[in-house]
Amino acid sequence: MNGNEICALLGPEGEHDMSDVFRENLLKNKVAFFAGASSGINLGVAQRFAQEGAKVVLISRSHDKIQDAVKSITDEGGTAFGMACDVRDFESVDGALKKAKEEYGEIDFVLSGAAGNFVAPALGMSSNGFKVVVDIDLIGTFNVLRASFPYLKRPGASLVAITAPQAVQPAMFQAHVCAAKAGINMLVKCLGLEWGPGGVRVNAVSPGPIADTEGMRRLAPTPEAEEAIISSIALREYGTKTDIAETCMWLSSEASRYVTGTIIDCDGGTTLGSARGDAIGELGDQIPDFTAR
Repeated sequence: MNGNEICALLGPEGEHDMSDVFRENLLKNKVAFFAGASSGINLGVAQRFAQEGAKVVLISRSHDKIQDAVKSITDEGGTAFGMACDVRDFESVDGALKKAKEEYGEIDFVLSGAAGNFVAPALGMSSNGFKVVVDIDLIGTFNVLRASFPYLKRPGASLVAITAPQAVQPAMFQAHVCAAKAGINMLVKCLGLEWGPGGVRVNAVSPGPIADTEGMRRLAPTPEAEEAIISSIALREYGTKTDIAETCMWLSSEASRYVTGTIIDCDGGTTLGSARGDAIGELGDQIPDFTAR
C-alpha cells in the first residue's frame, strides 16, 4: 500500500491526516534551523529535511566542520548555509537566528541538539566538568529555544530538543548527563505550556542506540560489545539517523498539530529496561491457547 492509499483510508479531504506526512516535498520552502549539526544525528536530520525541500541553516562551534556539513547537503541539491556558533553564548545564537531569518524568512522548525559527554564517576568529576556538560546540553538548549522565539513563524512553528534516555534512567558514571538531560525534558514541558497559546509547539526526541554515531563507537568498540547492547534492546537492532529524522519530520508536520510538551522515545524500547532473554521463543510450540474449551 502506498502513501496515497493510506491517506485515503485515514480521513476525509480537509482534515489533518497522514497526507501531511506521506507526500513528496513535504517541507518544500520550509525554513529549518539546526544547532549542533556538524555531524551525527543532528546532521542526519538536517540532511533528511533538505531532501524533502527545506531550506536548512546549520550551526556548530567549528567553522570548518559546519562548512563540510553544509557541503554534504548542497552537493546533493539541497539548500543550506551554516555558521560557527557556540550555543553557550546567547548573543551568538541570537545572531545566527537573525541571519537565518534574513536569508530565508521566518523559521518553521528548530532543532536543538548540541551535546557534550564523557564517562566519569561523580567523585572523580570536578565542578567545572559537571558544569561544562550542563552548559552545553541544558543552557545551550534553553539559549537556542529561547532565542528562536522572535524569529519563528507564528502560529505554526515546531521546536524539538534532542534529549536522551539518561533523562529518565539513572546511569553509573553519567551524573552530569542525567542531570542535564532531565533538565531538558522539563524545559520542553514548561515551554510547551507557555508557548502553546502563541501557536508554537515544543517537544523532545530521545534517541536510543543509533548506528554510525560517535557515541555508539565509543560505547561498543568491538563486535562483542555491540552484540551485548543489541541483545538488551527490545527490537534487537540499532536505530538509524533516518529513524530520528522521520520522527522529527512528523513533529514538524500538521499531522502532529495537537502534540506539545511531549518526550518521544525513538529508542527501540531502550527506556523500558533490559530485554535480554527470549520470552516468546522459550515457549516454542507450546504457547497456551486460552480460548480452547
